[in-house]
Amino acid sequence: MQVGVKVIIKNSNNLFLLLKRADQYLLPANTLEAWDIPGGRIEHDENLKNALAREVKEEINVALTGEPKLLLAQDIFVTHKDLHVVRLTYLHTMEVENIVLSDEHTEYRWVTLAETKSLSIEPFLRAALDSFQEDT
Repeated sequence: MQVGVKVIIKNSNNLFLLLKRADQYLLPANTLEAWDIPGGRIEHDENLKNALAREVKEEINVALTGEPKLLLAQDIFVTHKDLHVVRLTYLHTMEVENIVLSDEHTEYRWVTLAETKSLSIEPFLRAALDSFQEDT
């Protein structure tokens, strides 16, 4: 079993930050689901908050400030790898400038909640976004 942390970053204009995965980081079963959010798996010696801050810094070169709010916990079963991942998705409102993407992503986009409906988004992020009301 592994634990992963992800964060939905929203700005003051109610726009959500999405990252487009580079081809080599697409999940084999979901090759069309390219849009994601910052995050990844925690390391054995770090707590959740530090893991989330590390992943955000690694993936978009932004320091995570303030206290993200836990939004959703999900079980992900990867049967072909006999793997169980517990994914914790956080929500955080902050202003973000000067995004520098890691090699895991090829572009980023700020989108409205309505715009996310027409994008190819991995199913666990889709479930998190679907939990929002339009005025969130």
